[in-house]
Amino acid sequence: MGRTAVGKHKTTKFVFALVGILGLFLISDLLWASSSSSSSTWVLQKSNNIILPNPLKDKPKQDNKDISGRVLSATFADLPAPELKWEKMAPAPVPRLDGAAIQIKNLLYVFAGYGTIDYVHSHVDIYNFTDNTWGGRFDMPKEMAHSHLGMVTDGRYIYVVTGQYGPQCRGLQHTHSYWIQRQSSGGACRLYQSQGMKPVSVCRFWYLPVVLVNSSMINHWLFRCPYVRLVSCWNWYAPATQLWRGRLHVMGGSKENRHTPALEHWSIAVKDGKVLEKEWRNEIPIPRGGPHRACVVFNDRLYAIGGQEGDFMAKPGSPIFKCSRRNEVVFADVYMLDDDMKWKVLPPMPKADSHIEFAWAIVNSSIIIAGGTTEKHPVTKKMILVGEIFQFDFNTLKWSVIGKLPYRVKTTLVGFWDGMLYFTSGQRDRGPDDPAPKKVIGEMWRTKITL
Repeated sequence: MGRTAVGKHKTTKFVFALVGILGLFLISDLLWASSSSSSSTWVLQKSNNIILPNPLKDKPKQDNKDISGRVLSATFADLPAPELKWEKMAPAPVPRLDGAAIQIKNLLYVFAGYGTIDYVHSHVDIYNFTDNTWGGRFDMPKEMAHSHLGMVTDGRYIYVVTGQYGPQCRGLQHTHSYWIQRQSSGGACRLYQSQGMKPVSVCRFWYLPVVLVNSSMINHWLFRCPYVRLVSCWNWYAPATQLWRGRLHVMGGSKENRHTPALEHWSIAVKDGKVLEKEWRNEIPIPRGGPHRACVVFNDRLYAIGGQEGDFMAKPGSPIFKCSRRNEVVFADVYMLDDDMKWKVLPPMPKADSHIEFAWAIVNSSIIIAGGTTEKHPVTKKMILVGEIFQFDFNTLKWSVIGKLPYRVKTTLVGFWDGMLYFTSGQRDRGPDDPAPKKVIGEMWRTKITL
């Protein structure tokens, strides 16, 4: 009996082992079938019918991938750059985007700009680099544009050219002639329509002498009532503007629809805020048109740097001229005009850069450019802001990346004083990992620059 019990026990163990092996086989087979069907292009159903996948429903998301399938980071356009020690200063009285700025000695004059897409500023704020304070403010003429201005100074007069009037994507300035004069009986300013100024063929401008008085009441330098004159012309949007060889040069920019690049280049003789000619002179066209480029003069040569072709346009039929995005091509091109009066192509910027018309300062024999926008993300099509500081040496004709800003930002307004690089205003990024634009700012920062 004992031997028979042992035999039955062995038989039972064998049956259980066999059932276990069969169970494991069935489970592994099911797992293989599951993984195979999920990875296959074909899907098997219980009915044994073969169903093709829906190419729209089953298409995997490619938000951050290029054509080859590789993931393309949102920050792929960032360039390696040294970290700089930044100091946060007193913010501007208002945030502004697409404003303008002119530095004369220790004062930075910050003009106009968007507060929001639906609100524009129509005044000038003044920053004093000596005591690092904002102080003094004066209104711009009611007829002067609020953004995308062309602007330049000879160190005594500020020349303001064309621009966009109003918020959103409204049209450019209309052509009239005005001048503002300080009344002899008091400090008020009054606007008059000019009777003796002949409309000319390109773009009107205002000029403004910098006359400062020391006010003991508020202990700041303030503008005495400015005198402004406007000369009529055709309208341009964000043109490159500079004084060169006694002439006011205006070139490029966009035409009245904000999008079509302009190649035209005009100049008119000016001196001490006075127009010396009755008509503008047609100059050699700029090789590549478009707005938002830097334009400087160094060592009697005229330079046009960066920029873009195309810009936002007003949505057709919109009563508020609501901005509608169009295709934009940002470029890194650099051109120079010298004695030959022929544009020469110079080494391009380290990367395409736009919205830099007031984002520069001349330091020693170099131009320093802070921030801007570069080409849009090739997959997501989002705008990408620039967070680097570029240096171009006019002697060696070489570009360098000399530092990083506290964040990526476009339309910065830049000044340089006592070895310190300052920037204020603009539109910053969404964060370290997202270079798309978000908040309009009024912050002021500075850092030590040694070249």
